[in-house]
Amino acid sequence: MRFLFVHQNFPGQFRHVARALADDPRHQVIGICDATNLKPTSGLHPRVSIFGYPSPTRAGADTHPYVRDYEAHVRRGQRVVRAAMRLQAHGFSPDVVVVHPGWGEGLFLREVFPNARHVHYCEYFYHADGGDVGFDPEFPVSFDDRLRVVARNSTQLLGLVQCDAGISPTLWQRARYPAEFQAKIRVLHEGVDSRRLRPDPQAVLEANSRTFCAAEEIVTFVARNLEPYRGFHSFMRMLPALLAMRPAAQVLIVGGDDVSYGSRLPAGESYRQKYSAEIDGQVDWSRIHFLGKLPYDRYIKVLQVSSAHVYLTCPFVLSWSMLEAMASGCLVIGAATPPVQELIVDGENGLLVDFFDPDGIAQTVAAALADPQRVAPLRQRAREQVQRHYDLQSVCLPAWIDFLSAAE
Repeated sequence: MRFLFVHQNFPGQFRHVARALADDPRHQVIGICDATNLKPTSGLHPRVSIFGYPSPTRAGADTHPYVRDYEAHVRRGQRVVRAAMRLQAHGFSPDVVVVHPGWGEGLFLREVFPNARHVHYCEYFYHADGGDVGFDPEFPVSFDDRLRVVARNSTQLLGLVQCDAGISPTLWQRARYPAEFQAKIRVLHEGVDSRRLRPDPQAVLEANSRTFCAAEEIVTFVARNLEPYRGFHSFMRMLPALLAMRPAAQVLIVGGDDVSYGSRLPAGESYRQKYSAEIDGQVDWSRIHFLGKLPYDRYIKVLQVSSAHVYLTCPFVLSWSMLEAMASGCLVIGAATPPVQELIVDGENGLLVDFFDPDGIAQTVAAALADPQRVAPLRQRAREQVQRHYDLQSVCLPAWIDFLSAAE
């Protein structure tokens, strides 16, 4: 079969399945992505051909604010169509087109490949209530913001009408989509490599001119970028109380200073700077270690030395890092928000805390550090859950391949 994967940052969520399909010489696998992201994808697989399209221009300054995203998506969709037509001119006609529709790349592909099966990756459908928008009162939304959210789904709605099927990684993420479309969407996570992500009591991490090991009290926090969407402000605010209660604890924080989700601060400012300044004078900074963005092997070491892994997120897309922490045998202390509650049962395979209660978070973390034997079964059950339901090789990857290869 011939597979076309389209993602502005290819491979994105399609990394594992694209590689697996390319391992089979009966398949042809091609990826399309924004040319600015082309170089990092070059080593994905020797049998995966990747083509870039020029980055589109942004929406015009005179475009109504509600539809600036949509205009940008149309421009991107046009660039993707031109790339697809070049492939078609060279004789490539896919049996299956798999696309992340969130940036407009799937808007017009059915016009180029009308006979293909089109599968959309349904990551998140925005609402003015019940999700990320307006969740945190510290970041209020205006009525104008609510109206903008309504228009924000335009691209995805067009995609839902056109696609033959969708894939969503969690039940809660699928439930965000309009009820009339949910029957088209299969719940199927990308999977976690639990062979690579596994407990290691002998793990050692060298960072910031010192050595960390699993025998220490180590609290970890991971996000692509350190920002309020992932509860970074609540995490930082709980540190004074936690470090006072646990004088031997060390804190490892992984993540960059950009913004993946939500509003940006004024130019030159980061949320790391903002919330560090807020607790300055209340903590011993020699015990708090900002590690930035790490190579994957070193990131795994962070999880393996962790005594308590704090994962705070607003109701939004569930991070890969939470499942990776569970697979690594971490004690996950997570925010009691719907995406987390789908996987974590308080006292069974992790602990749940109030996103807005830094003191409560600190007390929960401190209690876990004080009695590691009590929480050891939770760590084991977290790993077992990932192995049963989210393991890459035994569960998710075979399901992805079967789904994409199906005739209907």
